[in-house]
Amino acid sequence: MKPPHYLLPTVIKMNAPRSRSVRICLIALWLMLGAGTLAQDACDSALVSNLPPSAFRSSSQLSASHAPVFAKLNKRDGAGGWSPLGSESSQWLEVDLGERTTITAVSTQGRYGSSDWLTSYLLMFSDTGHNWKQHRLEDSIGSFSGNINADSVVQHKLQQTAVARFLRLLPMGWNPGGRIGLRLEVYGCPYTSDVMSLDGEGSAVTYWWSHDKEDNEQELSLKFKSLKNCGTLLHARGASALGLSVELNGGRVLMAVTGQQHQDAWTSSPNRRRLASLGSLLDDQQWHVLAMECHAAQCNLTVDQHTESVDLPSHFHHWHIQQLSVGGFPNIPEERFQGCLENLVYNQHNLIAMARRGDRRATVTGNVTFACSHQTLAVSATFPGPRSFLQLPGAGAMTSLPTAGVSVGVNFRTWNRDGLLFTFRLPRQGGVVWVYLSDARLCLRIQKADRVLLNLQAGSDLDDGQWHSVDLKSRGGHLSISVDKDDMAHSSPSFTVAIEKDLFVGGCPAEDERQEDCRNPFASFQGCLRQLTLGRQQVDLILVQQRMLGTYSNLLIDMCGIIDRCSPSRCEHGGQCTQSWMHFHCNCSDSGYGGATCHSSVYEQSCEAYKHNGNTSGYFYIDVDGSGPIKPQLVYCNMTEENTWMEIHHNITELTPVRPSSGERQHLVPLRYPASEEQLLAVIGQSDHCQQEMAYHCRKSRLLNTPEGSPLSWWIGGAAPGGRQNYWAGAQPGSQQCACGLQGDCLDPKRYCNCDADSAEWAEDSGFLVHKESLPVRALVLGDVWRPGSEAAYRVGPLRCHGDKNFWNAAFFATETSYLHFPTFHGELSADISFLFKTGAPSGVFLENLGIRDFIRIELQSPTRVLFSFDVGNGPLEVGVDSSSPLNDERWHRVRVERNVKEASLRLDAMPAATRQAPIDGHIHLQLNSQLFIGGTASRQKGFRGCIRSLQLNGATLDLEERARITPGVRPGCPGHCDSYGALCRNHGRCMERNNGFHCDCDQSAYDGVFCQSELSAIFKPTTSVHYAFQMEASERGSGNVSAKLPSSILSDLSLRAENVSLSFRTNQSPALLLFVSSYQREYLALLINKHDKLEVHYKLHGNKEAEVLRSQAKGLADGRLHMVVVSRVMDAVSLQIDQSTREDFNLTSDGEFNGIRSLLLGKVQESEEVDPNLVRLSSLGFSGCLSVVRFNSVSPLKEALLRPHGGTVHISGPLVRSNCGSPAESSPYAAHNTPHPSDPSSSGQPLVNAMRTDSALIGGVIAVIIFVTAAVLAMAAKFLYRRKETYRNQEVKSGQQDVSQDLAFEHQADSQNTSGQNPKEYFI
Repeated sequence: MKPPHYLLPTVIKMNAPRSRSVRICLIALWLMLGAGTLAQDACDSALVSNLPPSAFRSSSQLSASHAPVFAKLNKRDGAGGWSPLGSESSQWLEVDLGERTTITAVSTQGRYGSSDWLTSYLLMFSDTGHNWKQHRLEDSIGSFSGNINADSVVQHKLQQTAVARFLRLLPMGWNPGGRIGLRLEVYGCPYTSDVMSLDGEGSAVTYWWSHDKEDNEQELSLKFKSLKNCGTLLHARGASALGLSVELNGGRVLMAVTGQQHQDAWTSSPNRRRLASLGSLLDDQQWHVLAMECHAAQCNLTVDQHTESVDLPSHFHHWHIQQLSVGGFPNIPEERFQGCLENLVYNQHNLIAMARRGDRRATVTGNVTFACSHQTLAVSATFPGPRSFLQLPGAGAMTSLPTAGVSVGVNFRTWNRDGLLFTFRLPRQGGVVWVYLSDARLCLRIQKADRVLLNLQAGSDLDDGQWHSVDLKSRGGHLSISVDKDDMAHSSPSFTVAIEKDLFVGGCPAEDERQEDCRNPFASFQGCLRQLTLGRQQVDLILVQQRMLGTYSNLLIDMCGIIDRCSPSRCEHGGQCTQSWMHFHCNCSDSGYGGATCHSSVYEQSCEAYKHNGNTSGYFYIDVDGSGPIKPQLVYCNMTEENTWMEIHHNITELTPVRPSSGERQHLVPLRYPASEEQLLAVIGQSDHCQQEMAYHCRKSRLLNTPEGSPLSWWIGGAAPGGRQNYWAGAQPGSQQCACGLQGDCLDPKRYCNCDADSAEWAEDSGFLVHKESLPVRALVLGDVWRPGSEAAYRVGPLRCHGDKNFWNAAFFATETSYLHFPTFHGELSADISFLFKTGAPSGVFLENLGIRDFIRIELQSPTRVLFSFDVGNGPLEVGVDSSSPLNDERWHRVRVERNVKEASLRLDAMPAATRQAPIDGHIHLQLNSQLFIGGTASRQKGFRGCIRSLQLNGATLDLEERARITPGVRPGCPGHCDSYGALCRNHGRCMERNNGFHCDCDQSAYDGVFCQSELSAIFKPTTSVHYAFQMEASERGSGNVSAKLPSSILSDLSLRAENVSLSFRTNQSPALLLFVSSYQREYLALLINKHDKLEVHYKLHGNKEAEVLRSQAKGLADGRLHMVVVSRVMDAVSLQIDQSTREDFNLTSDGEFNGIRSLLLGKVQESEEVDPNLVRLSSLGFSGCLSVVRFNSVSPLKEALLRPHGGTVHISGPLVRSNCGSPAESSPYAAHNTPHPSDPSSSGQPLVNAMRTDSALIGGVIAVIIFVTAAVLAMAAKFLYRRKETYRNQEVKSGQQDVSQDLAFEHQADSQNTSGQNPKEYFI
């Protein structure tokens, strides 16, 4: 009989290529419907009410009137339902439906007129009455909720319909005030199918197909039940012996390409190339669904509920099946499938029906039967928890084996690396034998008291979930233990090894009922056991279940309840899944993601975000979509400018000459980026501005324009594969012009590009491409490069973008009743939410989304606590983080929330994350259906007042500003960033507000850089002089004016009653003048190092008095190391601090006013300067060394000299070499930091260098090394010559010098560290 159409697996046919996501969704829909019935076909008939009494069985019954036959819904016969003899979880009720039936729902009810009902239960199904399979509500939910009284009916519709003949219900919980009581009904409809059985020894069916026309659609589906964990299900052969095979291997389905073109793949073991692996534990002797749908060279392979898309080799584009072998490869019997197949359909052909009726296209080989012959299967027992154990009498009580030996065998499968398999005591208190797993190896230990008598090990990797056999044998003084019949360990103990009394399997009884015969120092076994033999006899586990043999606790007999928690893997982004019996673990190394399931990225999403973490320029990994599918990428973040630039380089960024090949009419230049297409487009899309520089240098090489008007050259840009662009950088799209054509200043006024003048002199067309739709540049096509005399070179710069639309997207909620709403948030299995907030309110809800029962909510519960609460069906759970300081401080605070199948976590700012573990085998799907509320709730209570910024859900940013523009009570944007980020501006830098962010103004700082963190330093030679003029002196210089001519009001403005002076220096010279400040009133301030290498401060605050000398106690300052000096004066009180030493305080005798300051000098003081006679000789010798971050009150003279040498206030003489006195990393934006691995979460905020993995980067590195070595040799030679010259000059000076004072006696030492390798820049004025 042909089954109804809704009972046959159905594959949805696709007549055109579709995206993988659509194909997978359609396959999933087929799985949901094809396993049972379609919506339009009713399958809800009551199945139990008309069954005969013989269809009901139970583990026990309280009395005849409580028999299982009375367990019919709404019936009052007998005692009104079934009740077992004892209320315990080992009881069960079984129903035989008579034939395989589609089951869609189950209803339960308590025993009529009693206090007896179930509160929870398990459902088991079977085709044979053995080898039961547990049915689950979800992937991890095993128990069904029961009743709350004896009369009401609770119905569960099965999400995945079941097909079975037998149903067994196991009580798990019942009314504490009563006992187990049950009435039930099962709903469904008849199930019919075509089945065939293959014996695995030579049986197979081969089908032959001829195609009148070429058809690229290949659709095949079936259900299978396997008795082995390996064997070939299908092999499809096409033209040229190319084929596809679908095989079982280790309990998984493997899809492979077989054969090769021009080779017969049917005469020997085929050459396989694996394409995909799917499913797990498929040798459990249960029915599994398999479907394969191929279109051209793409297939979707589905096993049960899981689908994987597979790309076939290119020669499968026009491949179609000519020969289909079911059950194995021809002539390869060892790879045959053993088991049953059902509803095998290929392109709407029922293949089993064809074979049964003898269709000429089907050839049957060997013993093929058209029924699923149920062989006698080994009964399994599941040990689910730490209290599971089985106690059996020793071999002497069961067999005639002499007590002088022992023979124990068992098969097991587990995911745990450790656990006790069995144990027993030796006769006459000879000790204890333990056979157990340790680190996935089989171990045997015999111990007496505290002394170990014997240790043996065998096997490895026994935690792989596969069946393994263990055999322990001892007889005649010889003992052996083996794993899988081949890995064996031997010993010849001097004592007798036999079972004294009982054998304990899996564990020992609980403490309150433990016998002295069993002691377990190891973990209990969790897994499945079968084929347990004791002596020469197999233990009948059905007798154990009926309490007729031995005793047990917490076992599930006649089923193996092992679950593969890694199939499908819950680990995202390539995380590696490992598991135990109860848990799984994700190894996120090398993925760039973190968390329990590798869901959340460990990197920021833009350079802008790194900047606001306080980072400076360098290489960083960015993840543009957070937890989305786009992988992290390495970019360079240039933070030296006001805008933060993200740079992505390609393979050719330098100026490159054109060298066309012989006969080439056009020169193609492809550009390759290290980033993927998705990464490039995401970066461009989220940036405010992107650009690429493009230049063409030419001589007799035209660029665009010709007399005919068609372009000679063009470039390819935009989203892959890119579009042809007929304009050049600096012009408008489609204009067929260059920048000069737009500006009207081309070399030839009749042309629109400089190069189109076709000049014999070198010309250039360059500019920036700024239209994001045309970026990135993917290739250049240069046309006029082949003429004699033509020369050209090109350059395409890196893709550079700045601004992050997502990072600054914000909304301000003015009242507690204001909110924004968005579509429902979908995060069923994993979800992450992140945002920043600032508020002055003590509490408020940031976000809420509701379902029928499920919900998520994030709120500021109090001024110091953020709370994340949710419910996925297991009851409300909360995760909270408490802050030591108030959060309503009008500063930005960051909240990151993640919820997955393993745990929920909440992180606030930089505080440690708080986590909450998910219940084991609990509900895992978050089901929401209301709108998503931001800044409030559906009830409009407990709303949030303040700002929310950069709100991202699963890596996607919600556009708060767009929604806020049309929502009353909410305003787009949120100012006040300096309150939170102002501390990033260091060294007297000022934080300046911007619409989107902030900027550090370094005008009042001696430092430079994005955060005013980069020191400004310079190497001084003896002839170097920096002269900084205060106010009027610059305009008075050269006019002949003197101080007497200045008005007293101006002199008053130039007088100081206090000053703060700071600088850093490094020198080997002593004595040496560091800084000199002159005055119109012949007063001065000088900082110098005396001949004893100590610092002196000279103050002359009265023109007619001698200078006062303040000497520091710090020693050894001319040691070539960096030292920092701070001098502060208020009237006559002066403080001096050097490095980290104790501050020294002094008092001046003068009136404490520095009158008419004129100029500040660094280095050599020129002859024209009015210098105190005591300092003339010292000042004329100059300074050899390095000065850094010089600051006099609000003036930074060295910064002015380095950055604005022509500004008018500063005059430079001699060479001034910009370098670095302190941290070498500050001298270059490409600072030398360590390069952390992408998978290191702790390194996500650190810049990465030397990490470009392109050919150009490698070549550049080699060239850099060569240049560096050459420069080093030249520098050493120059240094040697310079030292000789300085020595000669110093000796000349010393010979003619007379000491002025003992402290200022000249002892010049050559500065051995006055050069720098940090890209020095010289100013020669």
